[in-house]
Amino acid sequence: MNMSNDNKYILEMINVTKEFPGVKALDNVTLKIRPHSVHALMGENGAGKSTLMKCLFGIYRKNSGKILLDGKEVNFTSSKEALDHGVSMVHQELNQVLQRNVMDNIWLGRYPIKNGFVDEAKMYKDTKKIFEDLDIDIDPRVKVSTLSVSQMQMVEIAKAVSYNSKIIVMDEPTSSLTEKEVNHLFKIIRKLREKGVGIIYISHKMEEISEISDDITILRDGQWIGTEPVAGLTTDKIINMMVGRDLTHRFPEKTNKPEENIILEVKELTAKNQPSIQNVSFKLRKSEILGVAGLVGAKRTDIVETIFGIREKASGKIILNDKEIENKDPKTAIQNGFALVTEERRATGIFDMLDIRFNSTISNMAAYQMPNTLLDDHKMKKDTQWVIDSMRVKTPKQETSIGSLSGGNQQKVILGRWLLTEPDILMLDEPTRGIDVGAKFEIYQLMIDLANKGKSIIMISSEMPELLGVTDRILVMSNGKVAGIVNTKETSQEEILMLTAKYL
Repeated sequence: MNMSNDNKYILEMINVTKEFPGVKALDNVTLKIRPHSVHALMGENGAGKSTLMKCLFGIYRKNSGKILLDGKEVNFTSSKEALDHGVSMVHQELNQVLQRNVMDNIWLGRYPIKNGFVDEAKMYKDTKKIFEDLDIDIDPRVKVSTLSVSQMQMVEIAKAVSYNSKIIVMDEPTSSLTEKEVNHLFKIIRKLREKGVGIIYISHKMEEISEISDDITILRDGQWIGTEPVAGLTTDKIINMMVGRDLTHRFPEKTNKPEENIILEVKELTAKNQPSIQNVSFKLRKSEILGVAGLVGAKRTDIVETIFGIREKASGKIILNDKEIENKDPKTAIQNGFALVTEERRATGIFDMLDIRFNSTISNMAAYQMPNTLLDDHKMKKDTQWVIDSMRVKTPKQETSIGSLSGGNQQKVILGRWLLTEPDILMLDEPTRGIDVGAKFEIYQLMIDLANKGKSIIMISSEMPELLGVTDRILVMSNGKVAGIVNTKETSQEEILMLTAKYL
């Protein structure tokens, strides 16, 4: 694609460089967006995608380079200034005022005024018009707290449109959406493209990129690798550009061999607060990776939460090494050798503002307690370094706050944190959600290495290739019940999908 500087671009970010102490986050990166186009921005976690967008919105000040909007140089100092110039962003984490209604959220800070009062009628009419243009069927007067995640996202997109945005950035917009909701989102994106908007689309999902994008720019380690039309690109070529190595093998070699002896047996497990799991039974062998499949709402997470003592069980037995146990709370579960890596890392996994050392050692505090009630600082440093080295966490130092790391690196720290508790049974809920292909491979490799060392793993995943590529057996859930347990080598996507619908 012609990268020369001419007026066919709405937005041009030219040779942008951004340095943090000890890290060059962006090194001469160029991104040019045409009107009437969807431009995918891809790269592994930590490649610099978020940093580049923060430089655009004035959240970070770039060290060098130029940003041109409609051919004129701009330097926004806040996201409000960017919005006022028609550059907006739909974030992955939606920041909305849940107790206010939809139209309040859209026009917050710029209400239409009539005779000194907010003009509710005009606000309603203007909101309705944008919704009609975009085929959004939401009542502007309902409270945002009553909406689904996908509807909240539609409201954010409508808000971006209300600023007459020329550029809309969408950061992982489909990570929490169902297939039907994704199709609706794509319909809206195509409408925006027809109107001349340039859309920067950040995603890890290869299938989506080829379906919705016109152009693609790939970053790696803070550098611009290439910009190409999507039309002629294969998934393999994209992955190769992203990771700089051939990933025809998306999964490591399966070297773990499950042993005969059963480490965990779950019998007729039913959770107390229904609707939840009912009569769930399965066995887990030593050195085995057991996958858990199912549709949204199949109550897969409820299994690991009930085993871990987050949810109260109504009936059933948990038998560990031939002895019945009661995990009445997570603390007891940890003492019994269980660990749980949750799906919602940001809400339940990480302490965002605190450093890597705290986040690595928090689940293992008993091990650092010295007789004089102080903590063994030397041992904590040593263990944190073990997490950084063995999990290959990209960070300048232990004191870096975990919130500034990429999603893949945050996930590695959390895995390391739980491994420090030396669990026998590691339960992972969507361990690679929102993580790029390179980091996924590393996490799969870690799981197989752990199974080789005698650990047993339960992995919940919504990604079928992942379940088929990494597990030994797959337990399929349907509407809170076990629909079947299959051997990974002998099953197929079709069989698993049929089982997921068994009790619907």
